[in-house]
Amino acid sequence: MDRAAHLDWAYTTAIGGIALLLVTSTLFIALTRRLRQPPVIGEIIAGICLGPSALGLLPGNLTDRLFPDEVRPLLTIVAHAGVLLFMFIVGWELDGRVLRGRRRPLGLLWLGGVALPMGLGIGLAAVLYDLHDTVDGRPIRFLPFALFLGVAMSIAAFPVLARLLTEHGIHRLPLGSYALAVAALDDIFAWSMLAFVSALATSAGTAEPVKIAIWGAVYVAALLWLVRPLLAWLVNRLSSTAFAQLPLLIAAGTLGSAYVSSAIGLHMIFGAFLFGAIMPKDGDRDLLRRTVVIPLEDAGRLLLPVFFVVTGLSVDLTSITAAGLLQLALIIVVACGGKLGGITLSARLTGLGWRDSTALGILLNTRGLTELVILNVGYSLGLLSTELFTLMVIMALLTTGMTSPLIGAVLRRARRDGGVPGLDLLGATTRASPAAASVSAHDRDP
Repeated sequence: MDRAAHLDWAYTTAIGGIALLLVTSTLFIALTRRLRQPPVIGEIIAGICLGPSALGLLPGNLTDRLFPDEVRPLLTIVAHAGVLLFMFIVGWELDGRVLRGRRRPLGLLWLGGVALPMGLGIGLAAVLYDLHDTVDGRPIRFLPFALFLGVAMSIAAFPVLARLLTEHGIHRLPLGSYALAVAALDDIFAWSMLAFVSALATSAGTAEPVKIAIWGAVYVAALLWLVRPLLAWLVNRLSSTAFAQLPLLIAAGTLGSAYVSSAIGLHMIFGAFLFGAIMPKDGDRDLLRRTVVIPLEDAGRLLLPVFFVVTGLSVDLTSITAAGLLQLALIIVVACGGKLGGITLSARLTGLGWRDSTALGILLNTRGLTELVILNVGYSLGLLSTELFTLMVIMALLTTGMTSPLIGAVLRRARRDGGVPGLDLLGATTRASPAAASVSAHDRDP
């Protein structure tokens, strides 16, 4: 087969594989909706089922035939495009207005939601390091490995959380506002730490991470002081006709920012996240959401199933041994104990009742697609073996899946007792969170 014919075969196979995974994702999303689970659960399961853990076990080596090694780089490009658009949306949704007037209680809640999970994650790394200290025959250093597990345990799935709050009708309660505010702080810290871990993992000494940090700071300053004013000027002066072209410019800016981030030495996702974070949020926010954010969101929704398949191809449930099941149990205990336990206890220290404290802990224990993005970064950096990556993906799936039934049980108990969770939350008044309200305005799937 000559080069042209080989490329044509690879493109055709990739297109056929994408068609299959879109149909599979649609079926699993429909199933998870009936189970009152977020769509991301169905997409994760669809990706795993098309990988070696399910389809690959059938006769005929179907996974390798549908997604051969020559085709996977093409799928990875499509997956990266979807993830970058998703990270732009995550940055856009992080609205500083949810933090106003709440600094004192939020500080304690943030410490409980980050310090304890981070510490437990580093402790977990100390236990697991000897079992996963080599990846593909290459030894990994303990410090980036430990910090990465700490970050993975401390993240909160902001977009999934906003969706869950809307579905359960608590996005307009103080409970929802506080959950989003703490999730925003958690994610800002986690993404910043992940940038440091990424620099640390890709360099042998200490000079290179410092160099990357300096260039990263310069780039952030350029985005804040040059690009953001330019975007605000552009948005405020566009006519309604020209506004229709803005999604193309913003998509180009997102991909360009991702390129610069990668050139600096950071992962591409940071550039996309930062570009979303500096987008103008004043003025006609609804117009900007309708004309820019929703089209990019829809494009990302079309591409993201490819990301789940690429993830599923790296998940191998058959690699889990009896010892691996014990490790999985420990990972889940650390994940839930750190996030759910840390938030619940810190909320109690602020004066909340047990019901509201537990509800906050349950909500912030969800991880969703955000966790998968982080895990894929760790896997691409060579910090996670296939077995540990598989265990962490299962943890993300379980902690996301348990959120909806648990918070539903808390709400039913509260209504049966004649109370509504969130009304006593730190004496706050009932008002909508800007981020959650924007989600309810457009019924989107995270």
